Amino acid sequence: MIDTTRHPARIERTADGATLRLGGAWVTAALVDLEPQLAAITPGARTLDASALAALDTGGADALRRLLGRLRADGSEVTINGLRPEYQALLELVDERLDGFVCPAPTPGPGHLERIGRATVELGAEAVALLSFIGEISAMLLRTILHPRRLRWREIVADIHTAGVNALPIIGLLSFLIGIVIAYQGGMQLRNYGANIFVVELVALTMLRELAPMMAAVIVAGRTGSAYTAQIGTMVVNEEVDALRTLGISPLEILVLPKLVGLMITLPLLTMFADILGVFGGMVMAAGMLDVTFDQFLARLPEVVSARSFLIGVGKAPVFALLIAAVGCFQGFRVQGDADSVGSQTTISVVQGIFLVIVVDAAFSILFSWMGI
Repeated sequence: MIDTTRHPARIERTADGATLRLGGAWVTAALVDLEPQLAAITPGARTLDASALAALDTGGADALRRLLGRLRADGSEVTINGLRPEYQALLELVDERLDGFVCPAPTPGPGHLERIGRATVELGAEAVALLSFIGEISAMLLRTILHPRRLRWREIVADIHTAGVNALPIIGLLSFLIGIVIAYQGGMQLRNYGANIFVVELVALTMLRELAPMMAAVIVAGRTGSAYTAQIGTMVVNEEVDALRTLGISPLEILVLPKLVGLMITLPLLTMFADILGVFGGMVMAAGMLDVTFDQFLARLPEVVSARSFLIGVGKAPVFALLIAAVGCFQGFRVQGDADSVGSQTTISVVQGIFLVIVVDAAFSILFSWMGI
């Protein structure tokens, strides 16, 4: 490759203005410096002296072609002297290919309304596919309940350990801290009215009915839902899922059902664990800041919190578990076949799982309010 710094492309006009001397390397890399010189050329020259050209490629030949067109714009005859035969052949080839060529106008991109419409259609299609997937695994779960021997208990126990036992520290710590925060923020206001004892209702009802089940579900969606997507997605990339189908084995029964059953067992237990730690955190804060002793807190707790409140919170957990497992496995099966797709579907799985948990929890709250419970 010729050095364009040692042989810069140039155009020089003779004193009489009738001849243009072309020199240096007329190559694509030199077009940045050559274009301003071409733009400054005005008609009038009748001869091009190309004997000093050091190099010429297709980009340079196109520039030379445009220069000839500019000089011949007024109908004058322009000749080229000293052009090497190989350069002349290249110039003729480029002129033949580009003669009459019109650059097509760029295709306009979709407008805002079209993009919104496409996104809406894609979202609707994905929602329908997810609902279909949930229905399929729910039907499979019901069939399996009628034939419990088909359950793969070894995989279920392993999933319970991974999703449940390993999540105890983070769920316990966060529940304890949230209980402290609720008792502190609400208790400070109650103390202004001398109603310190009502911190028991505040902490217990908030944790048992809402925060404990939702927080446990959000953590599980981030930990376990993403793991399900990554695991199944990796199997899709490695064509292991296709191998199962080839052998006549249902991937849903082998890969999804144990995860679903394990999570539906695990999440209610994690919710109860979060209930205990959250109430304990509130009790610690009440004793330290609000002068409500442990004995007073524990004595009032069964008076103001019914078993119904506890069961409402725990009863949400299997529904959350179904959603988290379904979304995690569904997005895993949607992996296209490369590592980037695994990462993107894992991100989508976490976002969708948390979103659905919050939406369904809000729906439960409205439903229970209408039912008076």
